[in-house]
Amino acid sequence: MTAPSTSTTAGAPENGGAGGPRVLGWTRADTVRTIVAVLIAVALFITGLVLQAGRGPGTGPTASFALLTGVSLGILFERGRFCFYCIFRDLFEKRNSRGTYSILVALAVGLVGYTIVFSLRLPIPQPGDLAPGAHVGPVSLSLVLAGFTFGLGVVISGGCIGGHLYRLGEGSLRALPALAGAILGFGLGFLTWNAMATTFTLNAPVPWLPAAAGYVPAVILQLAILIAVGVWLLKWNPPVEARAERVIDATEIRRTLFFKRWPALLTGALVGIVGVLYYLRVGPLGVTSQLSSLTRTGLDEAGLLPETLVGLDGALAGCVALVVETITENGWLIIGIVLGSLLAALPGRRFRIEPLTVRGTGTAVVGGVLLGWGAVTGLGCTIGVFLSGIHASAGSGWVFAISLVLALGLGFRLGLHRGT
Repeated sequence: MTAPSTSTTAGAPENGGAGGPRVLGWTRADTVRTIVAVLIAVALFITGLVLQAGRGPGTGPTASFALLTGVSLGILFERGRFCFYCIFRDLFEKRNSRGTYSILVALAVGLVGYTIVFSLRLPIPQPGDLAPGAHVGPVSLSLVLAGFTFGLGVVISGGCIGGHLYRLGEGSLRALPALAGAILGFGLGFLTWNAMATTFTLNAPVPWLPAAAGYVPAVILQLAILIAVGVWLLKWNPPVEARAERVIDATEIRRTLFFKRWPALLTGALVGIVGVLYYLRVGPLGVTSQLSSLTRTGLDEAGLLPETLVGLDGALAGCVALVVETITENGWLIIGIVLGSLLAALPGRRFRIEPLTVRGTGTAVVGGVLLGWGAVTGLGCTIGVFLSGIHASAGSGWVFAISLVLALGLGFRLGLHRGT
């Protein structure tokens, strides 16, 4: 067995590559980070208990579960680098497809899990049926425009909305103007909603694949597509570097848990499982409902919106924005994602305040506006329509995904991500 190297300085980030150093060291900063992480974990635990026992608006068992789910996702996003911007930047710019397998696996696991739940709630789907309580939306030109616009927003702003939330937990100040821009985009989406909905959305088909073909054919078809995509992407999957022999001890466990990037397949499987559990307990995953609802509430109180946003208050499925006066389950989910990411970043020495530049702030806002408009018009984002939609075997999920990926490819090819 090779002798472990001790060349790494105590404060340096540790990735644990082949032949890499064994000693992580422990500094005063590590002590501070650990104390902060423990305090956050305790605060989250207490908050969960308070929410669990609460009986007022925005509290209760589902709110507590949403917070816990958000923390889990924040940890998974941060440790597994489950970031649509990063994954597709690697694919289109570096011809490295490894990260895309986390998305493919998350889709496959969630698809199978959702279908099992559907089969219990609706044993034999009939033509005209829709998945119970899932994100199955209309397919129209507005959905294509929404997905394409959202994809460009991802490239320009440096992340999707879920990505900015977990990056905020890593100390990214650029996430703040991006999220502010998304709120502006939500507002623009509401102002253009009636025109888009009456022209394209309301009379559009709402395809749910099991209603047309049954559960088994629908699942087999979609899994075949995911497998075909995965096989095609193998040509850009770089070989894994050889690992030095390792000793399973406290240092190695610490490195694996907090420093080394978690495997793509494991991360994707866990994201898919979390999505299924959340659907069982609360509803489909999504990260835009609370933010867009607060935007709609503010515009409504200011008298800037029409009296009715046609189809948005019950007729359409998705991350629908309602007028709210409290933190919803989706709000607790968002809070959990940010704090879960912070919990994961602190012990791994990845929490760093990212300085803002004038240009970076401007592109974050512009990209955020595109994210917000695309999310309202498409009834969700990469989590709510892409992941949860495909999990539900919704045609809208596939159309949004294709439009999004095309925009990502174009945006990275044009270098729109270099304006930071």
